[in-house]
Amino acid sequence: MKTLYLRNVPEEVGVRLEWLAAREGMSVSAFATRELAVVARRADNAGLLGGLPDLAVPADDVVAALQAGRAER
Repeated sequence: MKTLYLRNVPEEVGVRLEWLAAREGMSVSAFATRELAVVARRADNAGLLGGLPDLAVPADDVVAALQAGRAER
């Protein structure tokens, strides 16, 4: 497992991380590790999306269908 040491973390970021970690009942280290894992997984999104077939559905049609579905609720 990799060990990271963070330097030059702005004071307000450190305070905010402490607050968020406490709210979740976690240490700052555990909270930061969880959040970094979430961000790191996003790096794969472009590759995953690029591997999907092009269905030639215009974005406007998708947005219209979403709006219509929400209007029915």
